[in-house]
Amino acid sequence: MASKAHRSSSSVARTLSIRTTRRTELKDVTAEIAAVVSESGCVDGECYLYVPHTTAGVLVNEGDDPAVARDIEAMLDRLIPHRGNYEHAEGNSDSHIKTALVGSSEAVPIENGRLALGRWQAIFLAEFDGPRTRELRVKIVPDPPAEVS
Repeated sequence: MASKAHRSSSSVARTLSIRTTRRTELKDVTAEIAAVVSESGCVDGECYLYVPHTTAGVLVNEGDDPAVARDIEAMLDRLIPHRGNYEHAEGNSDSHIKTALVGSSEAVPIENGRLALGRWQAIFLAEFDGPRTRELRVKIVPDPPAEVS
């Protein structure tokens, strides 16, 4: 995984490069994002995630049991099959539809220097037209300092 970063006085932005291995794949990227949060030094704030692709997205769901991600992949493939009566001629209409359903952005709070995910939650890059190398943009925005009166 490669990344490019820049820092401003109030936020940190990094672009992660994520390689997928299958046409439909939920790839757990929680550790990579947690590392960006840790490196940022942010104690409390928000972690914004954005995937700048029309056939890949990002989501939060259970990460403890890998069967959950496989079930989501399989169900999306059953609901929106690769081959269908689509007008889009490039052969990836299903990928666009899946991305429209999953979404291309998420926001996760940062508390005490860590992602404030639920006990079983993980962050997944959702690949629907792979395998490919995808960008995942991460922006860390610290809470403003508390005013002293």
